[in-house]
Amino acid sequence: MSLLIDLTPLRRSAPFRRLWWGLGISNLGSQLTQVAVGLQVYAITRSTFAVGVLGLCVLIPLVALGLYGGALTDLYDRRKVALIASSGLWLISIALAVQAWLGSDSVYLLYGLVALQSCGFAINNPARSAIVPRLIDPEMLPAAQVLQNTNFNIAMTVGPLLGAALSAWNFGAAYGLDVIFFTAALWALWRLPDLPPIGIDDTQDTPDTEEARAGTRRRPRALGFHSVLEGLRYLATRPNVRTSFLVDLIAMITAMPRVLYPAVGVLFLGGGATTTGALNAAFAVGAVLAGLLSGRLVQIRMQGRVIAAAIIAYGVSVALFGLVLTLTGDTSPSRTLIIPLIFAGLFLACAGGADSISSVFRNTLLLSATPDAMRGRLQGIFIVVVAGGPRLGDLLVGSWADWWGENRAAMIGGSLCVILIIAAMAWQRRFLAYDAADPQP
Repeated sequence: MSLLIDLTPLRRSAPFRRLWWGLGISNLGSQLTQVAVGLQVYAITRSTFAVGVLGLCVLIPLVALGLYGGALTDLYDRRKVALIASSGLWLISIALAVQAWLGSDSVYLLYGLVALQSCGFAINNPARSAIVPRLIDPEMLPAAQVLQNTNFNIAMTVGPLLGAALSAWNFGAAYGLDVIFFTAALWALWRLPDLPPIGIDDTQDTPDTEEARAGTRRRPRALGFHSVLEGLRYLATRPNVRTSFLVDLIAMITAMPRVLYPAVGVLFLGGGATTTGALNAAFAVGAVLAGLLSGRLVQIRMQGRVIAAAIIAYGVSVALFGLVLTLTGDTSPSRTLIIPLIFAGLFLACAGGADSISSVFRNTLLLSATPDAMRGRLQGIFIVVVAGGPRLGDLLVGSWADWWGENRAAMIGGSLCVILIIAAMAWQRRFLAYDAADPQP
């Protein structure tokens, strides 16, 4: 088995290949917007807490609509659900570009547009994620997850640098490029085959069959709270899946460092927007390297242990990032401090690599341990966790930064992450015994 990334899903599935390329380009645009919004809010307010409030604007719609988005994915054609939601997101990207080109300085307008964008993500992301197992054979799921993560992390590497550079010139340029890139996602979804609901009973652990992957049509139930409750009740019977959600929430809420980057670029390392982009890119570079060298990684069976170890490494790396800032000092340098920036980037790269490994196995565990008829609803819950957790972390870590400084916020958050993960593994020992050869949800 080669050390290099496994490209088998791209070779064997043309629909997956088109989706992978299309979403990769659109992810690049999304990273442009994420960096630009944070920088624009900080430019207007000069407050890390105000940047953290963006997390709250994302979290509330995700919690409110994420579960319904997953239910929509199970009840209707997944391609059509994703295509309609993506079209709405494209229009919101246009609105962000327009407000920037018009010179708006309303932070509340930005909060509102980000909240609307989160509504679209709450529907779009569960559909996109649940589509993948219908395009490939089950044994290719780990490799497909690595490919998707690597694709996303390449966008996270290039996107922040490009977004920061464009934002230093004009925020509208960053948002406008996102509009152009997002059309790639629309094209990829348009080219997919129809993916109607399949005929597997919601409560059974029946593995995917050829008929299931072909998408045999079944009569959908009416969308409502009952459908959402089905997903929650199903999750209540899946302790390993629940624990995978819990450990991700711990990491993202306590130790997500991205909200600190704008202030770090001004107060600690110098360089302003350029340093902000470099720090975002450093995190992603580590994730990309982890993906490119994942050939043997996808063969690991004891995936629960790998997830726990990866998140502990993540917390340690974030704490060391904070230590670098502490040793550098809050001096508001007039130029970029190269040596501290290198060490800060190194520890963020380690954090990004650990996060990528954790993400691959958490996604694989979820998709492998869940029948297709429930994947949309479980993905809806998953999206609330993986997207809402970091946004809640933005708010929490941003508050710590305003109270104690960005350096201490990173050190406290990373250390707390490690402590809570160790406690969670002592409580849920079954998770450490999870074996991919015999997936027990």
